[in-house]
Parts: sequence; C-alpha cells; structure tokens
Amino acid sequence: MTRVGLLGYGIAGRVFHAPLISSTDGMDLAAIVTANPERQAQARAAHPDAKIVTAGELFELDLDLIVVGTPNRTHVEYARRAIDKGVAVVVDKPFAPTSAEAKDLVAAARAKGVPLTVFQNRRWDSDFLTVRKIIGQLGEIRRFESRYERWVPEIWDNWREFGAPEEAGGLLYDLGAHLVDQALQLFGPVSNVYAELDLRRPGVQLDDDVFVALTHDNGVRSHLWASAHAAHHGPRFRVLGSEGAFVIDGMDEQEDALAAGRRPTGPGWGRETRTGQLGVLGETKEIPVEPGAYQTFYTELQAGRIPVDPEGSVYALEVIEAAFTSARENRVVTL
Repeated sequence: MTRVGLLGYGIAGRVFHAPLISSTDGMDLAAIVTANPERQAQARAAHPDAKIVTAGELFELDLDLIVVGTPNRTHVEYARRAIDKGVAVVVDKPFAPTSAEAKDLVAAARAKGVPLTVFQNRRWDSDFLTVRKIIGQLGEIRRFESRYERWVPEIWDNWREFGAPEEAGGLLYDLGAHLVDQALQLFGPVSNVYAELDLRRPGVQLDDDVFVALTHDNGVRSHLWASAHAAHHGPRFRVLGSEGAFVIDGMDEQEDALAAGRRPTGPGWGRETRTGQLGVLGETKEIPVEPGAYQTFYTELQAGRIPVDPEGSVYALEVIEAAFTSARENRVVTL
C-alpha cells in the first residue's frame, strides 16, 4: 500500500484529494492535517482510519506520498519539507506563488530523485476531454475560447480573497491556473500575452474579473475568461477552426458529485447528459461529452507514472506572471 499524508482539509483536501485518494486501489489515506475543529470532525467521520495530526507530526510519519492541499502561501514550504524528507509529493495548483519558487522546487526534487507533480485535475474534465477528442475534426484551429464564470456578488472571508501577495489569491491564480494549463495542453507554448484584470465587487482586494489573450507559437489565439461577477455565463468552450466549430455550455459535474459523497468507484461516474454542438452555423450535430475522469490523476501516480509534468506548471506560472505584467502596464508582453 502507498501510505498517503494529506496536508489541508478545506475544499481541496475534503472535496478532491481525500475522496480520490481513498478511491484509488493501493492507496491508504493514513493521515490528515487540519487545525479546524469542524474540519477535524468531518475528516474523522469521512475517513475514520486516518490519523488527524499536526503538520509537524505528519512529517515524522512513515509515508510514501505527501499531498499539499493547503493555502497557496504554504505550498513551497510544505513541498520543500516533503522533498527534503525524500517523500514523493503532490502540490495543488497553483504550484507556487512565483515561477522562480516553482523552478527551485523542481530542481530540488530532481537533485534528490523525489517524484514531484502538480494537481491539475481539470485536464480530466468531461468537456476538456471532449475537446481533445474532436479537435482534429475542425481543421486548422484559429481561436480557442475558454471560460470559468460565476455569479458571486459578495466577497467571502477566505484567503483566496485576501490581498497580501504571498497569498497568491485572486482569480488569475485560482481559475486562471486551469484556463492557462488547458490552453497550453492543447496548443503549446505562447509568444505573446495580453491581459485585463479588474476588481468589480465592493470591497474586493484582488482580481475578480479576468481576461487573458494568448498568441501561441503555432498561430492559435486563446481567449480566456474568469469572473466571479458574471450574471450570465458564456459557453464553457468555443473552438473555431477552418472547417467548423465546437461549442459546449455548462460545467463538468465531478466536483459537485464528490462534494455530494459520490465516488469514482460508483456506477456511471463522470457521465453527463450534456452535449456540445459540432459543425458550421445552423448545420451542427450534437456531440455527447466524454466521461470525466479525475480519478486518473491518482491511478497514474499509483502506477508509478507522473500524471502532470511540473515543468509544465512552471511554464504556466510564467504565462500568468506575464499576464499580471500586461495588465499592470497595459501592454502586450512577449515571452
């Protein structure tokens, strides 16, 4: 068995990591770190065989894998401690507050021969898997549009909304880490970055309305949106090619399913009734979405493969940093 220690039992730990680890053959969720009494009670109820420990105690345990699902400001510290201990480590996105810190982690892991990966779970979203499957039917891709839009008109008391730079909060770091990663997965490196970052809601300290335009080396343009203040949501994906287009609305349902207690081991996991539209103007056909597969991340890891190359996450952070520079200086940034 692979003995796993989980740092953090907020949304990342409770909704994603703990259920997925527990559902993976050969993995044992041995310990959970959370100081919050309510979350401790939730962890004990959901995972009675796991020890509830402090961070210091966790690093004294005999573990095979440490998962860092804590606030962004602690990612580097905990990942470094795992690497120094010689234990394989998963770091939630964004990998680190800066690309320089992320590069240092990759170098440290390589020097010690420690497996290191980043939890980019939305590579296994149902709609993204569908785009990857059908994109070859669209001819030469001209533009890729991707959105994570929400309606959250009031800010909430969470580190993601806090303004301190070390928190690495705001939507560009949060949802942008997925948007940029998916665009890079499909179309590769970028040459130019342009961004608009706005603060729309009363009292907000960080970007809550984001637009990023990427020009990829192969000529594709990616237009990416994230918003917490969108009273109407655009399509999740719209892909325009020389031979046709693909459009799909709505969101992958795996997060909601995990939060509701469903698990990948259950029947029908990841299957949805959503469809996309493939074709030209009015001459389109419905395309069913591929089943979502978040479980793939940990099954790949358990099989001894690195599901997400951390070098790719370093590059995604460089793109995000270029977007911050573009918005701040109101110019296109060349990479």
